[in-house]
Amino acid sequence: MLRPSALALAGTLALAGCSGSDAATADFPTWHNPAVNAVSRMATAGGVVTTTSMKSDGTLETVALGLSDGKKLWAHPATMAGRLPGMGVSAPAIVETTGGQAIVAALDPAKKGRWKATLIVRDARTGEQKWTRPVHSTFGPQRCGPYLCMSEHTALSSARVVVLDPATGKQLWKLPGIAEVEWSDSQQVVMLRLAANPTLESYELKTGKLRWQQPIEQALGPGIDLSGGWAFGASGDDLIGYVAPYTNPQTKKTSAFGLFSVKISDGTINWMRPSVVRVYPSGSPGYAPVVRPVDQRGAYGGFARLDAGNGRVIGQITAADVPGSGWWLAFPNHMDKLGFLKHGHKGTAFDLVSGKPVAVEDQRGWSFCVTDPKPLPLRGQAPGFYSIAAVCEFDLASGKRIADASAPPSWFTGSQQGWRLWRDEKGAMHAVHDGTAPTPGMYG
Repeated sequence: MLRPSALALAGTLALAGCSGSDAATADFPTWHNPAVNAVSRMATAGGVVTTTSMKSDGTLETVALGLSDGKKLWAHPATMAGRLPGMGVSAPAIVETTGGQAIVAALDPAKKGRWKATLIVRDARTGEQKWTRPVHSTFGPQRCGPYLCMSEHTALSSARVVVLDPATGKQLWKLPGIAEVEWSDSQQVVMLRLAANPTLESYELKTGKLRWQQPIEQALGPGIDLSGGWAFGASGDDLIGYVAPYTNPQTKKTSAFGLFSVKISDGTINWMRPSVVRVYPSGSPGYAPVVRPVDQRGAYGGFARLDAGNGRVIGQITAADVPGSGWWLAFPNHMDKLGFLKHGHKGTAFDLVSGKPVAVEDQRGWSFCVTDPKPLPLRGQAPGFYSIAAVCEFDLASGKRIADASAPPSWFTGSQQGWRLWRDEKGAMHAVHDGTAPTPGMYG
């Protein structure tokens, strides 16, 4: 998913959404690994969790930990070759293979001739190298059902997407152009084609046969520009997508933007909410999306929580109730309230269903730990990469951070195989196995 630049992010947070903890986790298996500095998203399969970590010298490494205990299994050097800073640091791809095993695919710094890096696939548990593939430029490998998908030659006119057998590296099929996997199962993959006129397209995984395609402009109108960023999340049989606004610096025109839903089975548009921006922090577009409408003059309205299933407003807060400035959004565990956090000062809170104000005393909310993130000091990479954000719990009555906060809420962490994983503001990895149903987190 493309991330906005730091400056754009700061503006988006200030304008669009940022100017109690889950049940006690003491009774659930938990772990904490402070030796890792996770800067990418995390992914799990076959009892292993993997992430990209930044070392103290600014280099990257692929790290694999045991999902049950958080102990490091192995680590190898990692890099990025051709990934855009706005996309964030690429995460390794992990794919389950036969017998409950899994492989981890990531870019290694090894260069040869015109190839700027090497895709290396390793056994997820032992780190044993399985196969390699030379890489010129790529946005990074992704899991697509039981296979690996990867954009190749992204910096060249010969850009393509290849679908690979994770066990052997054999190329099964390919597509011209650049695309990102947004959803997949054992039978099909839904990709966002990154083009002048972006489309969602579904393919049969075994054959590469096109099942359906849906132009994004059919949902949000003409003038789509993905430079502002995008995000997708599944809700049952539907895929909910968000495209952020982007103002062209030359023309000063803002691209079409908003939220929409399509049926995964045939690409039919279920509902659309053009001209709304997603707020941060908040749940995945496929799980409790919270948005702000923007009028034709660029003025922001209130806040509305939508039903991901039908796009209808579950609850909203009017523009007149939004406090002046200097606040950051803060949501409790179940996103039934919306808080305006003022660091070091008394904030305000509203019931997100009724829209009515609530007493701020005893109100807690999760918000970003850091409001002025610094770019990562990565060696050999373009400037402007940021780690994924961390959230902290705050007392809205005082604006102070709560020291003894437990696990962040599931709308932020998501859940994979009953495990909820997150990084803290120092990059340390945390996990709790509380049996939460599979849920997409803020970062997918």
